[in-house]
Amino acid sequence: MTQNKRARWTHRWLSIVFTATVIICFVALTGSLPSWVFYLPLLPLALLMATGLYLFALPYAARWRNGRRAPLET
Repeated sequence: MTQNKRARWTHRWLSIVFTATVIICFVALTGSLPSWVFYLPLLPLALLMATGLYLFALPYAARWRNGRRAPLET
């Protein structure tokens, strides 16, 4: 598996984990749980941001490596 495919796979599964933790937090609102439960989605969110920024930069890095410049929009 290449690094790009691994990053996409990781990003996809992190989004599932993040969604599940947010749902857990909304369910926890009905009961009385400790306040640290509401900080659970922050770790997957930070990892999602890191993988998302990597995936966002991939096309620009490929153009830079190939020596091509992005076309100017008018």
